[in-house]
Amino acid sequence: MNRKKLVRFDWAMKYILRNKANFDVLEGFLSNLLKEDMKIEEILESESNQEEDGKKFNRVDLLCKDTQGRRIIIEIQNNREVDYIQRILWGTSKTIADNLQLGSDYKDVVKVITISVLYFQISQDNEYLYKGQTEITGMHNHKPLLLYDKKLKAVGVEPINSSSIFPEYYLIDVKQFEDIINEEIDEWVYFFKHGEIREDFTSKGILLASQRLDILSMSREERANYERYLGYLASERDMLGTAREEGMLQGKQEEKFDIALKMLAAGSSVEFVSQITGLPVEKVANLRQ
Repeated sequence: MNRKKLVRFDWAMKYILRNKANFDVLEGFLSNLLKEDMKIEEILESESNQEEDGKKFNRVDLLCKDTQGRRIIIEIQNNREVDYIQRILWGTSKTIADNLQLGSDYKDVVKVITISVLYFQISQDNEYLYKGQTEITGMHNHKPLLLYDKKLKAVGVEPINSSSIFPEYYLIDVKQFEDIINEEIDEWVYFFKHGEIREDFTSKGILLASQRLDILSMSREERANYERYLGYLASERDMLGTAREEGMLQGKQEEKFDIALKMLAAGSSVEFVSQITGLPVEKVANLRQ
């Protein structure tokens, strides 16, 4: 069976899928995950784009707005973060706050959907796809809360419920995926894991991804940049493995500074160096300066 080698999805999010002409690839992925017909209206500024460290590849994220006005965060995390769940909660909350203009009514709060593609094992179970959502239900009748509004009821509009307001979280644990295709989203998870799309795949947008993200269609300069990106990721993984093997995560302060300096010289981000060495972000930032 033929398998076309494609660029990694995080690279595509940084340099390819932000183009409006390629929104249909993202729409295909989102439609299969959320099980609804998704249409992207625009790409907004993502959190990682606002950071000064241009070589920060441990995390890549994309913030987009769909035609319903919802904000959708798509994030790829390459290395382990102990407090990852807390961080995505903070990022989701920040997006909600940022999109409520000063003086606006609370009814204008936007719904946020956060999607995380993880290249580290986040759970002790063998599940690879998780969904989290807040639902307010009655403690006695166990029915979802429907907000009562006479005006809405009079014109036949469905009452608002808690699930239409509170954020949704999706976690895709790529390493836990066992390459068994049971539903359409599995074809995308296979792509995330292997960087390949099989010729028998048929889910919405997957063949478009096969065409738009083909390595062979890249220019010589684009391919050189992509290969440098892969080299940087491999370097960070090697440094992480070395630090773990040699017990440097709990090593002496002097050893931690030495590791931090070497990682910074190799182009690692301040946040990633802080994560590996255990040094405060402020100290690592001072070392870089």
